[in-house]
Amino acid sequence: MVANIFGKMVGKAGSKVSGFKPKLIEWKDATPNDIVWRYPEEVIPWGSTVVVKEWERAVFYRDGKVYGLLGPGRHVLDTQNVPFLQGLVEGVYGESIFRAIVIFVNVNRLQGKFGGKSQTVELIPVSFHGVYYYRVADPVLFVNKVVGPDSRFTREELDDYIRGYFLTKLMAFISSSSIRDLYMRAEEAGKRALMVLRKAFDEIGLTLEDIQFEGIDVPPEYRERMFWLTQGTTAAYLVQQETARKFAEAIEKTQAGGAAIGAGVVAIPWALQPPPPQAQQPPQPAAAGVAAPTQYVARCPYCGGSPIPTNARFCPYCGKQLKWCPSGHVAPAEANFCPICGAKLG
Repeated sequence: MVANIFGKMVGKAGSKVSGFKPKLIEWKDATPNDIVWRYPEEVIPWGSTVVVKEWERAVFYRDGKVYGLLGPGRHVLDTQNVPFLQGLVEGVYGESIFRAIVIFVNVNRLQGKFGGKSQTVELIPVSFHGVYYYRVADPVLFVNKVVGPDSRFTREELDDYIRGYFLTKLMAFISSSSIRDLYMRAEEAGKRALMVLRKAFDEIGLTLEDIQFEGIDVPPEYRERMFWLTQGTTAAYLVQQETARKFAEAIEKTQAGGAAIGAGVVAIPWALQPPPPQAQQPPQPAAAGVAAPTQYVARCPYCGGSPIPTNARFCPYCGKQLKWCPSGHVAPAEANFCPICGAKLG
């Protein structure tokens, strides 16, 4: 059939087409990880055959526009078999050749690896890595949005582009997530990220099928904060505790004498105590539209046990001696300043 068609075209165009013989256009030596392959020649003789395998699609692209798509099968290139080729016929040679870029697209499932750093909604830095799975769902949109405009035809260039696109969207997701949700429920976090990122992938002709976090970690200095957050502590309470810790450290640096150093040291365990429960006494009703103030609950700064009686001189649970500031806050016996309000202690 190819020979007959070509013979007719030679009769029409005469000697002008004598150098253009039909060709077999096929993606050979493709690997499972290759995304696209571009046929190296743009001048295609009339009657050439394009072989498209089950896992491929062939896109005809020229002048910033996709003219058509061929599915699996053997396709003889003439305007009768492939009508969209009418827009690609070169007038110089009559109907002897087409001029177009033929891009083969792999529509099988592909794997990408990711890794990077971001921060959570609590401003905790996290490093992460894992794998994601995707496929080309709309070859025409993919070529128009990604391959065509920037001529990204190599596997490495496309891998870098898609990975960068994925990471940008994933980091935005992580920055709006809690460390509790990421660290303790990594599998669920992957499913939530998948739902969020799918829309972004749809916009460039890809379908994101799965995201799997293989590792999520935080710097050592943040693991303590992460522990309390995973136990239900609020970020605001942690800020309060870290402020108290820094205050205790400042005492050690600015005050002389062993007592001052002891005050800073014993204030650190207090700063790491979990958040206090609701007040023992029912809070007074607040005025309409005004939030009720948080009630202070005294706890031993040494053992952090159950609430202790007001003005108790010793902790009823560990026996350590206590101090009370004028505002009613409990402090270690060695402290010179209240770790809650900073008042000087007698």
